[in-house]
Amino acid sequence: SVYSGQHLKMREVEYFQEGRVRVETEHPLDVYADGEYVCRTPIDVSVQRSALTVLVP
Repeated sequence: SVYSGQHLKMREVEYFQEGRVRVETEHPLDVYADGEYVCRTPIDVSVQRSALTVLVP
């Protein structure tokens, strides 16, 4: 589970720390932040240092 950190052991999960990322997918996917719909991919995301953890399927 995400809360226990077990998802980091899954092959499908990549973990990295960046100040800015661009998420592109083969087919458009819905993007949610804090449980709320934001947009569809592709999306450019930038965050303040140590302010936000982003999970991408």
